Amino acid sequence: MIPMSSAQRRLWFQWHVEGPSATYNIPLAVRLTGALDRAALAAALLDVIERHEILRTVFPTSAGEPYQRILKTEELSWELAVVDPDDPGADLPAVDPSADRAVQDLAPIDGVSGELAEAVARAAGHAFDLATEVPVRAWLFATAPEEHLLVLVMHHIAVDGWSMGPLARDISAAYAARCEGVAPDWEPLPVQYADYALWQEELLGSPEDPDSVVSRQVAYWREALAGAPEELDLPAVRPRPAKSGHAAHLAELTVSADVHRRLADLAGERGTSLFMVLQAALAATLSRLGAGTDIPIGSAVAGRTDKALDDLVGCFLNTLVIRTDLSGDPALGDVLGRVKEVGLDALAHQDVPFDRLVEELAPARSLSRHPLFQVVLTLQNTGAALDLPGLRTEVLTSGATAAKFDLDVMVGETFGPGGTPAGVRGVLKASADLFDLPTAERIAAGLVRVLEAFAADPSVRLSAVDVLGGADRRRVLVEWNDTGVELSSSLVPELFAAQVARTPDAVAVVCDGVEVSFAELDERANRLAWFLVG
Repeated sequence: MIPMSSAQRRLWFQWHVEGPSATYNIPLAVRLTGALDRAALAAALLDVIERHEILRTVFPTSAGEPYQRILKTEELSWELAVVDPDDPGADLPAVDPSADRAVQDLAPIDGVSGELAEAVARAAGHAFDLATEVPVRAWLFATAPEEHLLVLVMHHIAVDGWSMGPLARDISAAYAARCEGVAPDWEPLPVQYADYALWQEELLGSPEDPDSVVSRQVAYWREALAGAPEELDLPAVRPRPAKSGHAAHLAELTVSADVHRRLADLAGERGTSLFMVLQAALAATLSRLGAGTDIPIGSAVAGRTDKALDDLVGCFLNTLVIRTDLSGDPALGDVLGRVKEVGLDALAHQDVPFDRLVEELAPARSLSRHPLFQVVLTLQNTGAALDLPGLRTEVLTSGATAAKFDLDVMVGETFGPGGTPAGVRGVLKASADLFDLPTAERIAAGLVRVLEAFAADPSVRLSAVDVLGGADRRRVLVEWNDTGVELSSSLVPELFAAQVARTPDAVAVVCDGVEVSFAELDERANRLAWFLVG
């Protein structure tokens, strides 16, 4: 039996505990304009599934232990589902009323509306049965004589963000070949995902061996995360439920080209990456919003530590915990320096899988929050550009909105002519269990203000950074403090006597578990007064 990788085991466990849902689906929607050869596209997708074994892998169990079972080509019953406008009985998943809210609340894909948007959302919300079903489905929606929408839906257990690049390249090459009536002639892959899973076990070694990679790296993380908060005090508007519902609110993030350029210059001057600048700014934002001075943030790394893995589709992603110390009211530039130091150390110890780390550190577990961190930052630098002969292709923004974390910040750089910085854009995804949309938007706006402060003057102290806009500042200083009431001209003894008359039996004072009513307090006060008079 082929073992699962550590990343796969974590995703399989989530699927096993929660049941089939769209929480870990990765949908890809591509508009195709031009004369599409449907048969060539269907054949090309099958070529790619045959090329990458992980796309034809199921995950059954034996004696309660999950493993990878790679299906042979002849065992596949996979096909591209074609949905024409006049085909109401198309092969689309039914929406289960009891299904995960993340399936039902999928946001519309940019540029898609009406009945098509509903159909695409149903496709993107397909709930994979990982034990029996290969982790990739595809639908082709015909929207006009020469316009189609291709929707690929993959489970995260088989792909990650980096996989979108090799996947797009291989689909493009296979489609070009099939249009010519031949099979694609590509170089065989040097390894398959199953080889990686076996290699990972060998690389990490035994936790019983103190000199093994896993033992040394776990020891580093044990020290690095000692005393870290198990749960960040975020500006939530409602209490945390017993179990996460995975619904989310999306707030847009937009950083101007000028600020982007100055942040890139700052990163170059300080010997850091733009990601580290974003990490420092996010930690500073959360701290200024009341999360404290010890801010652990999750950071995804590609996990492809060997070049042989670069062209492979699969889930290699690992997660690091970058803990930022904001104590002592540091300057923003000093925060960046701290992030750089901790980040480089974390990258040097990135081989131990996150799920193994959780097992070893044994933090308090909960179905309502992520262990070790609840905020994650991702700088997206991978793409899925299809190059199909005779067609104009446009990758559309995915509609998946399932919340896996309390706050999930996903941004990407844009560039102008000559590679000049043209802005940073993305979204802040906030768990609807804890936040409403206005709060998510305020957090996103605060992050942009902190990034602007970084760009303007990295020597400014954390305490001087303003995360509030004009409207929010007025709300805090004026509206929330508008507690003025008209006061009576009566003195306190007269007011007290009136209260005694209104509610003589109501509790007036509580001390050490003893309650005294207004009438009794009045009587005691009178006795004391006559004693003092005497």
